[in-house]
Amino acid sequence: MLARYAVGLWLGALPALSADVKVVELIVTKINNEIITQGELERTRRQLEAELKRQGFSAERLEQTIQEAEKDLLRDRIDQLLLVQKGKDLSINVDAEVSKYLAELQLQYKIAEPDKFQQFVREQTGTPFEDFKQQTKEGILTRRVIQQEVGSKINIARSEVQQYYQEHKDEFVRDEQVFLREILVSTEGKDAAAAEKKAKDLIERARRKENFGNLARDNSDAATAPNYGDLGGFKRGDLKKEIEDIVFKQRRGYVTDPLRQPNGFLILKVEERFEKGLQPFEVVENEVMDKLYSPRMQPAVRSFLTRLRQDAFLEIRSGYVDSGAAPGKDTAWKDPVQFKPQTVTKEEVASRIRRLRLLWLIPIPFTKTAVKAKSSGR
Repeated sequence: MLARYAVGLWLGALPALSADVKVVELIVTKINNEIITQGELERTRRQLEAELKRQGFSAERLEQTIQEAEKDLLRDRIDQLLLVQKGKDLSINVDAEVSKYLAELQLQYKIAEPDKFQQFVREQTGTPFEDFKQQTKEGILTRRVIQQEVGSKINIARSEVQQYYQEHKDEFVRDEQVFLREILVSTEGKDAAAAEKKAKDLIERARRKENFGNLARDNSDAATAPNYGDLGGFKRGDLKKEIEDIVFKQRRGYVTDPLRQPNGFLILKVEERFEKGLQPFEVVENEVMDKLYSPRMQPAVRSFLTRLRQDAFLEIRSGYVDSGAAPGKDTAWKDPVQFKPQTVTKEEVASRIRRLRLLWLIPIPFTKTAVKAKSSGR
């Protein structure tokens, strides 16, 4: 019964099932050798709704946002599967990156025991750990494919960047501003001398060019630790005068000495600093590059995904719409032929047997098997 049920569900042969058989997952899309089910799309919608509620969306805004997102739910899932399949075709391995990411999460939330970390993931995401790990892997893999197959092919000449800067100077006029990251080594309930020593050790590591954000994530007692110590930007008058007098005199990359605070030792790094007025080209060059790169990336990715659709076996059940469909490609759902009893002659049976033998020599669709069919001579 299970085998018959599985085959029937894959082919879409839902009619004529016996009364004791219940459909638990409706396949809405067949894409190469994988499927997308109605349940997957519904789970994605529920996850989106839960996240928007967590962010405090009003009921009206929540409904509007979900309605907009629903239009692209199927498109986005097809996109992801196509990119994952392409990554496998390109033999891109991201296992090391997945392991590194999960290890960083453990450090960030200070959970050393693997079992407790897996339980924490289940509680926070509502997803089994292995599913979370697989989703993480697919996310990293899709980004790698996009960067390799699309991003690396978008080239912007420096002369174009300079021209944009010259023609849009008003975009780069700034108030005096400084962007900071922090590490706080707490003294609350701890030995102050040990805390100060730890702070000085971290400063030494940061000044040796160790990544300050990672140091903050792994060592800071501040609420900003999960966000790599990022504090954002400040104008004159936003900070305490003793801190302002230090950071507004320094250049990008400067790391302060330990600053004694009531709750511990504070370390600050100047991520960026803007003088008042028009910023020099060298200071905003990367920002200009982003302004030119981003508008080209999105249509390039969409074009790449359209090509993947053109080359894919893709069928979509009636009532579901791929908002990223490739123009001209037939993706209509094709139900299997309904077999009916009929009378045949011995000659017709013999002819069918010969044709079945030939099928073993014909390449199997969507596999790497490619045996050339030979003539039977009949």
